[in-house]
Parts: sequence; C-alpha cells; structure tokens
Amino acid sequence: MSFEIQELPDIVRVVVLLSFREEDRLTKSLLKKKVEEYLANGAFIIIRMDDLDEALEEMVSEGLLAKHDGNFELTRQGIRLSKEWKNLLIKRDPVLEVVAGLTDGSITGLIVILSTFLAGLHIDMALFAAILSLAAVSITNFSSFMLGGKTEDMANILTLKALIDHSLSDIPDKKERMMSLRLAKHLFTILRRDITRSNLLSASLCGVTTFLAGIIPLIAFLSLPKPLNIIVSLGTIGVMTTVFLVRYRAKKAQVSWKVILPETVVIIAIATIISLIIGSGL
Repeated sequence: MSFEIQELPDIVRVVVLLSFREEDRLTKSLLKKKVEEYLANGAFIIIRMDDLDEALEEMVSEGLLAKHDGNFELTRQGIRLSKEWKNLLIKRDPVLEVVAGLTDGSITGLIVILSTFLAGLHIDMALFAAILSLAAVSITNFSSFMLGGKTEDMANILTLKALIDHSLSDIPDKKERMMSLRLAKHLFTILRRDITRSNLLSASLCGVTTFLAGIIPLIAFLSLPKPLNIIVSLGTIGVMTTVFLVRYRAKKAQVSWKVILPETVVIIAIATIISLIIGSGL
C-alpha cells in the first residue's frame, strides 16, 4: 500500500487501517459501520459501498486484509502497516518520551547519589534532595512533553493535511473530489482528538519513567549499608542505561547496540560530570 493519498479509496483504506483492531473480524456491512462511526465525531458521514468495495479489494490483493467466509481481518502485514499509520498520525509509540524518561531519571539519580556520597550528607537530607530533584525533573518532563509534543504534533498534522488536500484537489470528478476533501477534513478532526489523548499518555509515561528510573537506585543507595549501597545503586543505573535504554534505542532505531552503547554512555557521563562541576562551584 502506498503512503500517497490521491483518491477517495486511498482515504478509505487509511481509515480502515486506523479503525481496525487486531482482533476484529468483521463483515463488510459491520466494517462500513465501524469506519463511519470512526469518522462521524458528531457529523453525518456515509461511505459509499462502491468506494469501500474498491478499497477492500485493493487491500486484500495487497495482502493487508484476509477474507474468510465474508469476514475481513487484518493480516500480519496489515497489522504492521496499521501500527505504522497510527504511529505516524497519532504517535501511538512514545519513543522520545521513554528515552527522555530513562535518560533524565538515570542522570538525576546518578547526580544525587554521587553528590550525597562525596558530600557525606545525612540520610534525611539525601532523601529530601532526592525526592525534590526527581519530582522537579519528572514534572518538568511531563509539562514539556505535554505542551511541546502537542504543539509539534498538531503542526505536523496540519502540514500533512495540506499535502493530502493538495493531492485530492486534482481528482477530476467534482463530486468525488468534494467527498474526498470532506472525509479528509473529518479524519483530521478525529486525529486532533486522538493526538491530545496520546500526548497526555505519552507525557505521563515520560514523567513516571523519569521518577522510577531515578528513585529505584536511590532507594538502594539510602537503604543498604556501606559500601554495598554505592555498588548496588550504581550497578542499577548501569543496568538501566546499558540494558533497558540501549536496547530500547537500538530496537527502535534499528541500529546495532554496539553503536548505541558508547554514544549513550558518553552523553550520560558528560551530563553528569558537568552537573557535578557546576554543583561544586555553587
């Protein structure tokens, strides 16, 4: 299936992929109703059966849908492409938020642990500093990704809508062209609502990930006896950065972990050293 949207069936195919769930197995009439419900959002939207037939036939021929006894379901390729469209239009996979949460939480935890260890702070002062630092970073991450992420995604959606509207404006048949533009308009209205929900979840995930990535090694540092506390806490941060963060980045970027590992370690080390130098100078 091409990512190029130039005709009415192209929009219908995208909507089918967005509204279809992995476990769905629907007849043509139920699928038509599901697509119309997805697009409705308070408006009266009707998909012509001819347009749906054309879209479904193309999707079956391309291996995106399988047809069994009059029922349609997504194939493995269709499931994968459905996820790609959702990630592109709705950002269902919060890669940046997870990476930022793990990185910021690990760096904050590492700075607090090293500062406490070097300064010999009492456990009460260390606990206060740890919770205050992690809470501040977590809330800042949530706010930044909620506001910045939503603004960026809305701007990207408007750009994509302008490109799609330009492609659809070339449809020679006036009736089909107006119907296509109307469907595209309502599709992006739905996407705005879904993007707001997705940004809220992604920002919350970033904040929670930041707090957990920092508090887990801090709990080990403050609760275990010396010198076991510093060994276990730094080891925990090492595991989170080398195993979880590096593996996650390598998987999402489809790059070897051997490339990702030194890059990650260097960035975290530089950030930690600079923070400690600045802190010692205050």
